[in-house]
Amino acid sequence: MSLNTHEASAHPSTRQISRIAFASIVGSVIEQYDFLVTGVIAATVWGGIFFKLHALAAVSAAIGVYGIGIIIRPVGAYIFGNIADRRGRKDALVYALVLMGVSTLLIGLTPTYDSIGVLAPVLLIVFRLLQGISFGAEFGTASTWVIEQAAHSRYRALWGAWVGFAIPIGLLLGFGSVIFVKSLMTHQDFIAYGWRIFFFIGFAVAIVGLIIRLRTEDSYLFEHLKSDRKVLDYPANRVWREMPGRILRTSLVNAMFSGAFFLCFVFGTGYMKVVGFTGFQAESIGLIAAAFMLGFMILGAVLADKINRRTVLLISAVVFLVFAIPYFYLLNTHDFILAAIAEIIGFGFVFGFGYGAIPAFYTENFPTRYRASGASAGYQISQVYGGGLIPILAGIILHAAGIHRAFIYIGLLVMVYAILAIIAILYTGETKGIGLEHEP
Repeated sequence: MSLNTHEASAHPSTRQISRIAFASIVGSVIEQYDFLVTGVIAATVWGGIFFKLHALAAVSAAIGVYGIGIIIRPVGAYIFGNIADRRGRKDALVYALVLMGVSTLLIGLTPTYDSIGVLAPVLLIVFRLLQGISFGAEFGTASTWVIEQAAHSRYRALWGAWVGFAIPIGLLLGFGSVIFVKSLMTHQDFIAYGWRIFFFIGFAVAIVGLIIRLRTEDSYLFEHLKSDRKVLDYPANRVWREMPGRILRTSLVNAMFSGAFFLCFVFGTGYMKVVGFTGFQAESIGLIAAAFMLGFMILGAVLADKINRRTVLLISAVVFLVFAIPYFYLLNTHDFILAAIAEIIGFGFVFGFGYGAIPAFYTENFPTRYRASGASAGYQISQVYGGGLIPILAGIILHAAGIHRAFIYIGLLVMVYAILAIIAILYTGETKGIGLEHEP
């Protein structure tokens, strides 16, 4: 069957697109939920129950285990991107969700050091690595699945943004569940068993997501690629050989968003507590920003379809560049409203508005034959030198400069990421309106 015949065939209906959009968001919600909840638990619980080290070393070891789940993600991007481009987007996401659910459950069931000794941290590391590999599949493949199904829609970016919606939804669920569970028990009970509840919830949601994904079809464009017998044998290798520059440019864009996430969410939340906000106030401000993020994400996606992808991304990057340091001056006022405004702009707007265009930006930059592999590679390697490296550098700066001066240098650090993102956006062609079924 030729491409012309395909183009004459019926395109997916709005209902067919929405089914895949809904199925795509489930795993991504678990990913973001885990990103928040595991970070909180690693910093406050794991050090004491899995590592027989003095206090600071134990916390550092626990956070290190949390970090390896991020660093390993490019491996998952390669494995599942290859499966997605050979067997199908749906199959890859089903396999990834099975691995995600099982590894999440196993983390929740891992015995403590007092129960099984050194085997406890070994098992925790193994399960966290498996979980990280499964997360490496989600964004690139899920975005590809939705965007390809909506290839002929005028609202392609808005449909793709469903994958991005998982970020504020996952954060809201994570924040809400942490606050709720902690309110039901003492601190001692939370350390003893309460933290495990979050991983059981993650497993249960993964089961629901698996059922939903199994009931959907593969993407419109991938089915045509298969029928034309144009599926590659080693798509994940080919995309690195043929488009390394595009992988790097797209990764630089998301590295900036990783910087924004760390600066305003991870470091910013801790900074608020240091300057006098209570833990409840800091978490409430985070909840407010996450709610605004969802609205900004919808706005960004609408404008990405109406104007173009690059304009939305550039606005987000420029605001982050200008606001990175003023953000902390608002926090230093110790005024709840001003701090909330700072978080809404620095985190809610920068992250949310830009992410309205990100799924479309990533997937439209690669052809169907290795779209999932390319989008996953570009997105996940940025998690290493963005989401992984920035916290390490920030920790060094924090130790050297102290909390009250470190924000200036950390702000300058993430501003470098913003500048690199702006350059990458300017050197990447606009993809709004391109025909995704035409293979270059």
